Amino acid sequence: MFRTSSFVALSFCGLAASAQAQSSVSLYGLIDLAAGSYQTAGADRQAGIQSGGMTTSYLGVKGSEDLGGGLKARFALEHFLRADTGSAGRFTTDAFWARNSYVGLEGEFGTALIGRNTTPLFVSTLLFNAIGDSFGFSPSIRQLFTPSTGVGMLPFFGDTGWNNSLLYSSPKWGGLGFNVIGNMDEGAPGATGHNFGANVLYFGGPFAATAAWQRVRNGAFGTPAGWERQETWQLGGSYDLGIVKLFAQYTNVATTATVDTETDIAGVGASVPIGAGKLIGQYGQSKADVGSSDTTHKVLTVGYDLYLSKNTDVYAVYMSDKVSSVDSGNTFAAGMRVRF
Repeated sequence: MFRTSSFVALSFCGLAASAQAQSSVSLYGLIDLAAGSYQTAGADRQAGIQSGGMTTSYLGVKGSEDLGGGLKARFALEHFLRADTGSAGRFTTDAFWARNSYVGLEGEFGTALIGRNTTPLFVSTLLFNAIGDSFGFSPSIRQLFTPSTGVGMLPFFGDTGWNNSLLYSSPKWGGLGFNVIGNMDEGAPGATGHNFGANVLYFGGPFAATAAWQRVRNGAFGTPAGWERQETWQLGGSYDLGIVKLFAQYTNVATTATVDTETDIAGVGASVPIGAGKLIGQYGQSKADVGSSDTTHKVLTVGYDLYLSKNTDVYAVYMSDKVSSVDSGNTFAAGMRVRF
């Protein structure tokens, strides 16, 4: 990671005045690229290079200033990108600073950030599955945040970050802490109120656990007729036995609209240290209930992640993707992540 408080080093970001005022500023990011043969359930196979297989590529700048008395001012601006094409954002219409863009204060009371913030639900989901925050390969992430709606699964509303939000993170008490987020609808089209979310996290030796909840009433696109809200709750846990780390999650997503719908998602996984890397595996099954019909989605991902250094790793994965009533998909890919 490159650190500087120099006006010159950050002038290209258009943050000159900000850089001079900070006691520390960091420029950081991650580039993840993979090549392989990709196929999701019900779709044609496609060979190529994709960005963000294990982690979505991004670039960020953050800083803090010591205000005295244990109080710090903080800011961050973080930008998703598609490194395979050099395009901005996760998708064409994505906001430029869609990962995080906030200012806030940190002290003995905890941390309070205002702006666009990552949701506690997303944090709980990525922490308690063996594949982490991978939109490319993690069953937990794919089935909750980007379900296969084209083949019968139900949409998820709310994104991994919320605009116009206030995020509060508590201090830690013996490994226990919590996060609370809320946002304003600010007249968004289709909004039926404010969004709220929270999680509780516990890390105590080899055992860790979480409980998360959120309610989305604005910021959702393509909502069904009679849209009111979507509520999600999740339980997760992990236990590190040394020779293997075990993961488990259960998530329920319920949408209230003219036709109420519900999705149940369950997942188990394991991470086994081998050499300078780890063998990783995660299985997830989700069932979408729509009236008297239901659709089941099963995803199994196995792979090996090898660390070449603290900041660089290479990986190889296989993913099986199955949805009721359509042909299965199989993905093989190998990639590299570089952090800076």
